[in-house]
Amino acid sequence: MKIFTLPNLMTCGNLLCGCFGIIFCFQGNLLMASYCIFLSAVFDFLDGFVARLTNSASPIGKELDSLADVVSFGVLPAIIIFHLLLKTGLEINYAYLSLTIAVFSALRLAKFNVDTRQSDSFIGVPTPANAIAVAAFPLILQYQATYQNIILDKAFLLTYVFLMSYLLISEIPLFALKFKNFTWTNNKIQYGFLIVSLTLLFILKFVAIPLIVLLYIVLSITNNFQKKTQK
Repeated sequence: MKIFTLPNLMTCGNLLCGCFGIIFCFQGNLLMASYCIFLSAVFDFLDGFVARLTNSASPIGKELDSLADVVSFGVLPAIIIFHLLLKTGLEINYAYLSLTIAVFSALRLAKFNVDTRQSDSFIGVPTPANAIAVAAFPLILQYQATYQNIILDKAFLLTYVFLMSYLLISEIPLFALKFKNFTWTNNKIQYGFLIVSLTLLFILKFVAIPLIVLLYIVLSITNNFQKKTQK
């Protein structure tokens, strides 16, 4: 069984970005830690894309992908929130609650690996979506300081931790950005989501990123409700 395939090397790139991000956190550089999450997301996309393109998907690649995601999209965002909670003045004992995100991310990834229902869609929020939302927090603090009171509010951060931990392992079906064809009729929700997301990014910049994740969840729930009422 080949280990050093191109997709697996990209997955290792994802893992290394997560490791570097954790180091940056403990150096007090949350901005670089955020960039590491975005770079991890790029590698996470490319490893699957290249594996499908070259027909080189393998069981070891699947397992390696989940192990890398636990670090980059579970542990790293948890540690970013840990440091943000300390900035709010919260006692360190309570700041450890941020690690809930890491635990539930691991549970979500383990569940995904054995859940055959998630081939064309997701059940529960994907770990990269949560990590990217968290990665936006330091960027907002750096470049859109008018929102500092929201990001550095302990109630907001703790509510985010517990709500997202639940959503990671929830049974809520969420649509995937996969296009079997490019017709509007068959991809209304995907196209609508992309159009609104790009508009929000243009207007709100980094503040838009957590809102886009929220929009993704709300659109999925609305879409599920419409499908049920049409039956």
